[in-house]
Amino acid sequence: MHIQQGDVPVYTVSGANTARPLPDWLARRRKRSLKADPEFQNRIELLQDFSFEEASACVQVSEDNNWIVSTGTYKPQIHVHYLPHLSLSYARHTTSLNIKFTLLSTDASKSLHLQSDRRVEFHTPAGLHETVKLPRYGRDLCYDRLATEALVGSVGLGPEGNGEVFRFNLEAGRFMQSYKVDVGGDSGSEVGLQGSIWAPAVNAISIAENTHNLLAFGTSLGSVEFWDPRSRSRIAVLGGQQGEITALDFNDSGLSIATGSSSGVVKLFDMRSPKPLWEKDHGSGFPIKNLIHMTTASAERKILSSDKQLIKINEESNGQTWTSIEPIVDLNYTTWVKGTGMILTANEGQAMHAFLIPQLGNSPRWAAHLDSLTEEMAGEVTTDNYENYKFLTLPELRSLSMDHLIGKTSLLRPYMHGYFAASKLYEQARLIANPFAFEEERAKRVKEKVEKERASRIRGNKKVKVNQRLVDKLLKKQEKRATVDTKAGILGDDRFNRMFEDAEFQIDENSREFKALNPSTTVDPVTGRSLVPARDSSPEGDDDSGSSSDASDESEDVSKSAKKDAVVMRVSSSNREGGNRERDTAFGSRAQKPARATKSRGGDVVGDKEMTFTREPKVREKGAEEPVADTSQKRSAARRSASGNTLRRI
Repeated sequence: MHIQQGDVPVYTVSGANTARPLPDWLARRRKRSLKADPEFQNRIELLQDFSFEEASACVQVSEDNNWIVSTGTYKPQIHVHYLPHLSLSYARHTTSLNIKFTLLSTDASKSLHLQSDRRVEFHTPAGLHETVKLPRYGRDLCYDRLATEALVGSVGLGPEGNGEVFRFNLEAGRFMQSYKVDVGGDSGSEVGLQGSIWAPAVNAISIAENTHNLLAFGTSLGSVEFWDPRSRSRIAVLGGQQGEITALDFNDSGLSIATGSSSGVVKLFDMRSPKPLWEKDHGSGFPIKNLIHMTTASAERKILSSDKQLIKINEESNGQTWTSIEPIVDLNYTTWVKGTGMILTANEGQAMHAFLIPQLGNSPRWAAHLDSLTEEMAGEVTTDNYENYKFLTLPELRSLSMDHLIGKTSLLRPYMHGYFAASKLYEQARLIANPFAFEEERAKRVKEKVEKERASRIRGNKKVKVNQRLVDKLLKKQEKRATVDTKAGILGDDRFNRMFEDAEFQIDENSREFKALNPSTTVDPVTGRSLVPARDSSPEGDDDSGSSSDASDESEDVSKSAKKDAVVMRVSSSNREGGNRERDTAFGSRAQKPARATKSRGGDVVGDKEMTFTREPKVREKGAEEPVADTSQKRSAARRSASGNTLRRI
């Protein structure tokens, strides 16, 4: 079961998952692969063999809700299902395609079938009972229970130049005088017994049973003629409709009638007025095939209309759309199981569809188990995946360099205007054709994500007359936030408005107080701009020297003046002996003397400069006289001598 979510949920109880039958080899392979699928194992089979080999043409439910009769092809056949047993009672083949049929009894024991070869067949459980040949092809079939007459709307003109509705009396077993309906003239160039391909016709027939029993005939002129079967005369004509009338249905009370045209327009008329109460366009442009008056479990009146692609249920009072169903297959006929919320369709494709609308009514008594399932699925949403095969056209195969595999492997099979390729084979071929597809796709997604984040980022941008740098600094602190508040702090405080408007409150960045609070900020005294601190020169900086030469020239003079005022650490000598006192020099400008080599360092010098506090030994020059030691000065030395000890003198 699948659910169509919306204001009015619709459950697909049975039906095909594809718009057309899959190839036999693919269908068999999928069936084998679905043996291990738990969803497939737990699927619901509403009725046994509720399908046809090619397509279904018509489906109807008996009045006692115990039988479903359906017709389809190919080969043309009739299926009869017995609902209490949920099984196929019997199937029967026919010699021609079925256009429409109607049940003559409350069960499926008697049915009347309009065939495509101008025949009307009477079927019973025992088989084909009787066949009647029609003078011309039929378009629609209806049964008048009070007069026991089968009414068949025909194509073409009669001997008197009018359209005909054939009357076949089942009690007498013969044709009665036909109803003469005005359908216009035949505009075709080749007019034969059956008329041309543009021959006019009576397309739809409806009867107001259980009320006044009036007959309504919809014609190709766009008119609706009302006939009284008692006097066999025309009593009213409703004309002026757009397109041909293709569907008609009376209300249960007989006071209103719904019409459907070939242009997809549905109108509701009161029998006492020629003006429509409302009209609704399907929008698809296909002819309306079926119209049904419905009554919900809460006694609300609805009107169901269906065309080739869409089923719509509208409110009878105002024409508002209540819900809609759009199957994936083309529809041929739609019927409603009276008193319930189930809708059955005959459609293109093998399986016939069954839809359940809980708000329309409960499940039929023969499918009461569906009520509990719909309650469980009310909050569930299911999705279908189809990843076994990839459909490729011939140009796509050539772009993947796979055209040489055509007809040589079972992994590439022809179908329609292309080929089915196994998903694994397709992924491998795509990777070989473009090895960098993954990297390109990843880079593309990363780029899109970055651009999306950039677009969603909100930057602070507030312009003021005074102290713009202060505003930018405050807003920059909020860059990591999701949103930038331009009214945060002093920016939104009314007490500080003059600070950003009055020039007297301009912050002087050259003042001593500002430099004390912001020691890392260097301001150009001329331009008032902040300067970037100079960096050490490096090989990497040489590459950028060309681009930053202009900026360095402008700040060169300023940097020289700044060096004069800067605090420089100096080293002074503490040796005060002698008259030659060395001048104090900067610590970094002192000349460094070579250090004595040590065994641990091996005489290597690391870095550009080497500083040591080791005393340098004196080197004696050649030819210089060795000084004579003066013993008299030893006593006068500041160092205390042991010979001068007082105790020793004694």
